[in-house]
Amino acid sequence: MANFETWMPRLIAPGAWLGQDARDWQIAFLSMFLLLGLTTRAWTLSPEVVGGAIATSLLTQYLCQTLSSLASNRVAKTSFNWRSPLITALGLSLLLRVDSVGTMAIAAIAAISSKFLLRWNTPGSASTPPKHFFNPANFGIITALLLTADARISPGQWGAEFWYGALFLALGGLVLRRVGRWDTTVAFLVSYAGLEAGRNLWLGWTGDVLLHRLSSGSLLLFALFMVTDPRSIPNHSGARMLWAGAIALLTFILRNVYFQSDAVFWALFILAPLTPLLDWLFPKDRFEWHLPRLSSVEVSS
Repeated sequence: MANFETWMPRLIAPGAWLGQDARDWQIAFLSMFLLLGLTTRAWTLSPEVVGGAIATSLLTQYLCQTLSSLASNRVAKTSFNWRSPLITALGLSLLLRVDSVGTMAIAAIAAISSKFLLRWNTPGSASTPPKHFFNPANFGIITALLLTADARISPGQWGAEFWYGALFLALGGLVLRRVGRWDTTVAFLVSYAGLEAGRNLWLGWTGDVLLHRLSSGSLLLFALFMVTDPRSIPNHSGARMLWAGAIALLTFILRNVYFQSDAVFWALFILAPLTPLLDWLFPKDRFEWHLPRLSSVEVSS
């Protein structure tokens, strides 16, 4: 009991159980969302498909990482990065609906491979590794939609219940607090909500219509976990806000002019190549995963 005051604060401190790497928090929360969807939304998603996504993502990561090390003539063996592909696999399982394990495997292979094949290095930063600019899960989703017949996105799979949105914002906010990318989420949601509110006012609709359109669980998952990926979005805060606003505008156009129900995913895919340009126009140190002290407010994932 003498050491109670010493170990108890550390026991209940944020990160004591999940670790100081924010990717641990992402994995925990995405896993919880996946379990929540399977148990409360009756998704057409089998454990075999989820397992296939995880296994394929991890295997592809291992192969690509090994080949990348060999190609760069690295003598020292780098540790296997299992967190990133696991997060990608969970994201695919949450947002992509498929009828076969093979289709999910195609999405997973494309997602992980894009990190190693589609990369760009900012001029003057030859000493740092190239940066991938496509969000892996988003790239895998779009690839599956383009190349297979049974892949689809169901934006309404989470429904529009208020408690889902509150849960996503609360738990997703904890992750963003540690990653330090709240500005991107806020810029996207405020821009998109403003555009939808203007349209709603122009058409003379009630506030219930606007609330329904903004309460999509898929939209919130996208805003909290996909558009904020610190390794594939612009490095500079101002550039990120411009980029998020552009994605919101394109999402609004695709959804309301071209009636694309999965507009938000296409908007991110189309505008992802702007990241290298914005990194060049707005130079800023690249985000790197690291393990800061327990007391740190902003932790990389």
